Amino acid sequence: MTLKKISAGLFLALMFLPFAYGQTAPSGKYGGQLVLSTTSDPKSFNDIIAKETSTTLVTNHIFEGLTTTNAFTTKVEPHLAKRWEVSEDGLTWTFYLRDDVLWSDGQPFSADDVLFTFNDLIYNVDIPSSARDIFTIEGQTFKVEKINPYTVRFTLPVKFAPFLRGMGQAILPKHKLKSVVDNGRFNFTWGIDTPPSEIVGTGPFLLARYDPGQRLVFKRNPYYWKRSPRGDQLPYIDKIIYLIVPNQDVDLLKFVEGTTDFYGFRGMDYPLLKPLEQERDFTVYDLGPAMGGNFITFNQNPGINAETGKPFVEPHKLAWFTNVIFRRAAAHAIDKEKITEIVKNKLGYPQHSPIGPGSGFFYNPDVTKYDYDLDKSRQILAEAGFWDRDGDGIIEDEQGHKVEINLYTNSGNTERVDIAGIIRRDLEKVGMKVNFMALEFNTLVSKLNSTFEWDAIILGLTGGIEPHFGKNVWNSKGQLHLWHPRQESPATPWEARIDELFLEGVQELDENKRKVYYDEFQQIVSRQLPVIYTVLDAQIVGVRNKFENLQPTNYGGVFHNLEELYLKEEYR
Repeated sequence: MTLKKISAGLFLALMFLPFAYGQTAPSGKYGGQLVLSTTSDPKSFNDIIAKETSTTLVTNHIFEGLTTTNAFTTKVEPHLAKRWEVSEDGLTWTFYLRDDVLWSDGQPFSADDVLFTFNDLIYNVDIPSSARDIFTIEGQTFKVEKINPYTVRFTLPVKFAPFLRGMGQAILPKHKLKSVVDNGRFNFTWGIDTPPSEIVGTGPFLLARYDPGQRLVFKRNPYYWKRSPRGDQLPYIDKIIYLIVPNQDVDLLKFVEGTTDFYGFRGMDYPLLKPLEQERDFTVYDLGPAMGGNFITFNQNPGINAETGKPFVEPHKLAWFTNVIFRRAAAHAIDKEKITEIVKNKLGYPQHSPIGPGSGFFYNPDVTKYDYDLDKSRQILAEAGFWDRDGDGIIEDEQGHKVEINLYTNSGNTERVDIAGIIRRDLEKVGMKVNFMALEFNTLVSKLNSTFEWDAIILGLTGGIEPHFGKNVWNSKGQLHLWHPRQESPATPWEARIDELFLEGVQELDENKRKVYYDEFQQIVSRQLPVIYTVLDAQIVGVRNKFENLQPTNYGGVFHNLEELYLKEEYR
């Protein structure tokens, strides 16, 4: 859900190229590179259809929205739009766009690009965009009109509380993509085989190179519009390199040896790395609880594979997974304290609902919680007809099917693999047979939202401070309604109620009244357990001591102002 930037003449184009032809930079801050790492190749370079962080890791550097959220105050601020006006009834929003923005190929950014992004991409029913879930209310879309080349008007069908924050949606270039939309090829455009020069954005960096399994390289966008308070064209850093590593253990080694400049700690890493701060020239930052979530979910999709004619989930397993009593028994078998102690080295927080304490105002601490109790889990299973009928140590259902589950997570995330090991052992203690497999991340994502052939998955989702931006997960028709996506109508009364709560919550402008709706939503999820939450990460990171103007925050992380960072002279 990340969305993002001839000309008035040759003079304007040259204004945006102050260093392209070897001129001396007006500041001594320019140069150097930032080296990061990732445990997965990107799945795509197409921001609109992205549903995974392996893609948005790339696109977040390239594309921008009309607004942005201040990492310190979390207030919405102008970005590609320099200002806006809203009508008294809150339904008509007029955005005045910056007229000094060029796409990275030198073409001017304008209102046409905004209209194209919404009308031709997000609201195109042939394009599987998660953003459509968020920007649609009861089947009604926003009316997006061009007033003049640098003015856009949005007319909303109803009041939409997070509208301004939602305008952080990435804007894509009409001049590069209109023809492929018209030809019905957009869903296959900007894949990982696309030459980097073809991917055009307004963001501070451009994709310069992609070597599968090895690295992603970004370079400074010479046309970037943003300037520092003293008038320097941003960004200062020349290059960003992401090394593609097989797992978090290798990620750790690269950081310790000094190859990479940033590392997100696992709990187990803290006692190793904290004493090395001075020796290895980095600083440890504790940013507080993460805003996302980690969970196990069971496949409740009743659909049929059109190619094989077989159900996505075997009927007897579907009966288990759609039974909330089965899910509650599983919840009582998850030892969050052990996960926090062993996997997180006590640097984590038990999680019970979709919105965690790091998200602030909308967090509801008073949800249903499931204490770790294997005896209670066994009792619940037995009362629901699951018990060991033949004495082999594996429980069966009332039809005699052994409770055997295939459990997956992504192989590059060693913490999730360890969490899976703990959950597997505890589920086996209550009589289930669990076959665990770790898969490459993009393969796992394909199972989740393409083939739909899986039993249980341990995974995580990103989070934020605005509940409505999770609508693509929680709405029954949502593209990321993981356990049973894209329902024609709600499969259960509680899913229908969540649909209602999101509809009511997004139209309520009073934050205190909005909280009532989202509190109930969190309570429903905690009772019905479509996903069973495990442990929330503590955001502890290490950053090489080579950067000036680093200003970490809980909301924005370490590199929220990446375009403003510059390297100390000795590192350039």
